[in-house]
Amino acid sequence: MIRIDVTGRMPIYEQICSSICADISKGLLKENDKLPGARTLAKELGLNPNTVAKAYARLEHDGIIYSVAGRGCFVSSKAHRAESALTKDFENSVREALTAGVSEQRLIEIVRELADEMSDNKGGA
Repeated sequence: MIRIDVTGRMPIYEQICSSICADISKGLLKENDKLPGARTLAKELGLNPNTVAKAYARLEHDGIIYSVAGRGCFVSSKAHRAESALTKDFENSVREALTAGVSEQRLIEIVRELADEMSDNKGGA
């Protein structure tokens, strides 16, 4: 399920990419699963079809999905790259924090706190 925050700072096409990557990472989308057509998804989300097409093009460029002419877009056998795409910014932030002197232990604590928070939010939803 694709979630979009039109008031957020992240561009909408990147939100689509992240959402699809998250669904792959969670196992909601599996290898060779068909994605909704760009126009269909755009209409469903109230977006310009070019925005969805841009997201699909980026995912295809990254090897996360593939397209078949006349049939649509599908989850690639290299979908494990979705998790890498989701964690790239995290890895860069960790490197930056370590370089700035934040301790490894503090970073681990932050990850555990966030995981607990996410777990609590799932239980209350």
